Amino acid sequence: MEAGGGSRDVGLQQGFCCRELELEEYPDKYVIRSLDPNVPDQAFSVSRSDGDIKLLTGDAKSENPTKVSQIFGVVGILRLISGTYILVISSRKEVGTYLGFPVYSAMTMKFLSCSEAWRTSKEKRDEDYFMSLLRIVESTPGLYYSYESDLTLNLQRSCKLDEVRFSKPLWKQADPRYVWNKNLLEDLIEHKTLLVLYLNKILSFQTTELILKDSPAKITLISRRCNRRLGTRMWRRGANLEGDTANFIETEQLLELEGFKFSFLQVRGSIPLLWEQIVDLSYKPRLQIIGHEETAKVVERHFNDLIQRYGTIIVLDLTDKHGDEGQLSSAFASEMEKLAHVRYVSFDFHYQCAKGKLENLKILYDEISEDVQKQGYFLINAEGVILQEQTGVARANCIDCLDRTNVTQCYLARKSLNSQLQRMGAFSSSDCITLYADIDEAFKMLWAEHGDEISLEYTGTLALKGDLVRYGRQTITGLIKDGITALSRYYLNNFQDGLRQDALDLISGRCDGPPSQLKDSLSYVPVASALIIGGLTVTSFSLNQAGRHPQHFLSSILLAGLAAGVMAAVKANGRQFCSRPRLCGLF
Repeated sequence: MEAGGGSRDVGLQQGFCCRELELEEYPDKYVIRSLDPNVPDQAFSVSRSDGDIKLLTGDAKSENPTKVSQIFGVVGILRLISGTYILVISSRKEVGTYLGFPVYSAMTMKFLSCSEAWRTSKEKRDEDYFMSLLRIVESTPGLYYSYESDLTLNLQRSCKLDEVRFSKPLWKQADPRYVWNKNLLEDLIEHKTLLVLYLNKILSFQTTELILKDSPAKITLISRRCNRRLGTRMWRRGANLEGDTANFIETEQLLELEGFKFSFLQVRGSIPLLWEQIVDLSYKPRLQIIGHEETAKVVERHFNDLIQRYGTIIVLDLTDKHGDEGQLSSAFASEMEKLAHVRYVSFDFHYQCAKGKLENLKILYDEISEDVQKQGYFLINAEGVILQEQTGVARANCIDCLDRTNVTQCYLARKSLNSQLQRMGAFSSSDCITLYADIDEAFKMLWAEHGDEISLEYTGTLALKGDLVRYGRQTITGLIKDGITALSRYYLNNFQDGLRQDALDLISGRCDGPPSQLKDSLSYVPVASALIIGGLTVTSFSLNQAGRHPQHFLSSILLAGLAAGVMAAVKANGRQFCSRPRLCGLF
């Protein structure tokens, strides 16, 4: 191993966050006070009437609180026309370590209302809607944090931090694109309180421990989701005009062995064109490419940003080559021809890997192996000396950037892990983890659970094709689960995701104008459902009676025709019956 670069005590951060706090509730205010001996005499109050923030000094309490409870982080403050709300972490769970420091999952969160203002009937209706959104936010999954280490930075970026930035508090070091509560922290940061905690939009934090060469080893899988085009599956597709794409995720596979740390990065993201797929009660809504004079610039902005952050880029387009997907893939390929400095590779995953033939991914890997190996991985030794840097990443996408993308990224990660273990001497040049059942099983489960967590955030369901990752083949049980998952996605996409999208837009501060200006939205789902179900029930009953009494036959025909007409009207106006976002537009 050839040494190069400098060294740093990786993960040792300055200005760490307060680990434990006390919430004191008074009739007129909330007081949040540090219980951490490393952050003594820190406290602030928030008025329950107008949300005014005041810093407090000393431990003295002027009066007895009505209630005292322990909390584990102040996530931020949200100001709406209906009032001010403080979001705090009420329970946490330690899920592992990253670079030696504990990592926690925010298990439960709670909004504290600071609002006594009089409201009009319109404001009261808006408040009821906002409260439904806040309840969704309180149960948001996939939020991880560390009090001492910055989870927004991968190992390579963390090691290359300049000394000035490295000495700053965590919230100043963090990459803002991966901070979920960035918008909520503004008021608290402005008041210079130290009792703030940023939450990372990490969809997956998985870790497993192994024994290699009689030495303990640990593999950690961490995925960071960008907040710049945050949203649900059908309401955030493609790119915006700035080149930010939906479901953009940086995945880092970290191997720790004998004091050495290996980091292998991959990214995924929606096809960076302007396109949409609006739900309309169809099982698979039509894709529509939006013609725009800025399209070429959008694609260029997206890839210039990736090149600046990661180096060389290999694009792996896993979409079908026929139907709507084929048209979108063709449009993507046409734009990529204009970018000579980015390699684009098209691979029809469904055609090549039909019937679970995952081994056919070797066709793709053989085509890109030279470039992937040249990009390499990042490596430091026990002293923090940089031995090798990763000079680029593979960017994978299918349509959702979920199921096919998960399987492909798992394959590339396996190849990189084999190479790392061979370099350490844990494997011979001909060995691979497939030959070791315990290692192979642990690796598969790591990536399968990782795919499930990412899918839960974007679609509300577990990932499809999980069997291909877990077992390398499709099972009957897996097929049944995939069928149930597909139906669940259909229901959520059509009838729940509009509300979920609004919750994400509200918390990230991406509303069109003041949050009070709700766009009108009518839901005819209850009426339509009642008409269809009622019509089918009455028709069925009438037909049953017609078998016994012929005089009912004509009325049965009329009722069947009426039910069919209602169903046709609902289908023709499908978009009106689906849950739609009310706060923001598509782009």
